Amino acid sequence: MKTVILQVALDMLELKRALQIAQESLEGGADWIEVGTPLIKSEGMQAIRSMRDHFPDSLIVADMKVADTGTMEVEMAAKAGANVVCVLAEADDSVIAEAVRAARLYGIQIMADLINVKDPVCRATELEAMGVDIICAHAGIDQQMMGKNSLELLTSLSGHVHIPLAVAGGIDAQAAGEAVRYGADIVIVGGRITRSANVTASTHEIRSELNNLSLKSVEKKSPDEEIRSLLREVSAPNVSDAMHRKGAMSGIVSICGKVKMVGRAVTVQTFAGDWAKPVEAIDVARKDEVIVINNDGATHIAPWGELATLSCVKKGIAGVVIDGAVRDVDDIRAMKYPVFAKSIVPNAGEPKGFGEINAEIQCGGQSVRPGDWITGDESGVVVIPASRAYEIARRAWEIRKNEERIREEILRGSTLSEVAELVKWEKK
Repeated sequence: MKTVILQVALDMLELKRALQIAQESLEGGADWIEVGTPLIKSEGMQAIRSMRDHFPDSLIVADMKVADTGTMEVEMAAKAGANVVCVLAEADDSVIAEAVRAARLYGIQIMADLINVKDPVCRATELEAMGVDIICAHAGIDQQMMGKNSLELLTSLSGHVHIPLAVAGGIDAQAAGEAVRYGADIVIVGGRITRSANVTASTHEIRSELNNLSLKSVEKKSPDEEIRSLLREVSAPNVSDAMHRKGAMSGIVSICGKVKMVGRAVTVQTFAGDWAKPVEAIDVARKDEVIVINNDGATHIAPWGELATLSCVKKGIAGVVIDGAVRDVDDIRAMKYPVFAKSIVPNAGEPKGFGEINAEIQCGGQSVRPGDWITGDESGVVVIPASRAYEIARRAWEIRKNEERIREEILRGSTLSEVAELVKWEKK
């Protein structure tokens, strides 16, 4: 069985943090250290020099993403201490040729990154013929958020080139094992290691998977199942951050405290205290969906109470959001059911039947369409447009992982401003 190389991608801005994470990943079984593109843009060649000084016996990869001036960029990375320099596969042939010549002069290797290449198999064979040493199947972070899969790209290359294949982009322990079975010689892991609270343990887990390639049957989730699973792992603030601080409903809070709600929206437009359409929506909504009600902004009269909530519990509806009031909260809290509202009042209205179900509405200052994704917890409720749900769920998960690492660094004695180097990165 071949020995597979585990490369850790240090895609961050702060050199001090990168050095610590590199040390912990090597202790966990990583083989190669990648100075990621964001770190190079932030710190320049000093990032490579520092990695070489701290880890004199390790192989250093400089992810330069060279697109022009092949000789100059390869030369400066090599002189700074890099053993492998990454170029963009989409770069002009003249750039690739110059990069390869410079690499031969300085005794290093060239890795070509296939990110965004239209015909990856054709380009990979051309690059091999031009003297490139390693081909990298890579779906970039923004492409991953939209569902592009690096393993599918890797599979398409297997058997078409005869130089080492690397794979990068969204790789976790399970995907690392699959990558090797699909032909990867180098597995590149970023956030699953660098954003972990325990970098050494996370690296060891992936290293173990690479060393123990027992075939496993992996059950594929439907898109909705994957979105729901991701959103259940993240907080409403994570989701809001993923949407650039947008999507949060205003003034709507959890009635039952620590509850979690995730599901597609069934929308209801009603008018002050008219509880007919909200209750009828229970019959329309399916299991795991969320009923979202615009009560015309009225907070003095409730269109929702304990009996409606009990009906939702029995039917498996994921939660209820009301731009308005709710009553019977003692009974609802006993059920620990996700109900979010603006106010609590004892008085109910009348079932007059005005309004409609599953039309676009406003709720908490946000537009909500039928089928949009709704997530809520103690911090509030966020609306995710259906067209961006997978992307936002993935981005929120990345934010959550990043916070785990920052939290660990604070627990070790740092502060948030120190970790983020706020003074350095304040807008000038």
